[in-house]
Amino acid sequence: MAMLVVIDKSVTPDQIQQMAQDYVGYIKFVVDIDKKILTGGGERHVEGEQKLLELGSKQEDLWGGGLDWETKEIDYNSMINIRPSQDNPSRDVLSPSIRKQIDTIVGQLFGL
Repeated sequence: MAMLVVIDKSVTPDQIQQMAQDYVGYIKFVVDIDKKILTGGGERHVEGEQKLLELGSKQEDLWGGGLDWETKEIDYNSMINIRPSQDNPSRDVLSPSIRKQIDTIVGQLFGL
């Protein structure tokens, strides 16, 4: 089972291996766009969401997605993203500015 890892600085090769265990090269992540940290790994995004909430993150700052480690392609799809109250009625992050913040944080922490 993939281990859930909290990342607040550049990811290590060991952490990549731990996070990508379940999905062979695909890493689920939840990003806190305010604190600029993320969780990677786990079976479901809700696990990462709960971990970040325990660490003091705010719900409205948390967005889920995934990273294909081989192609470096980022997706923005997660059940935790369904938030009509934040004008996001979809599993996909619809806001271009939030997507850009996710890209920046994931890029910095994963060294993309």
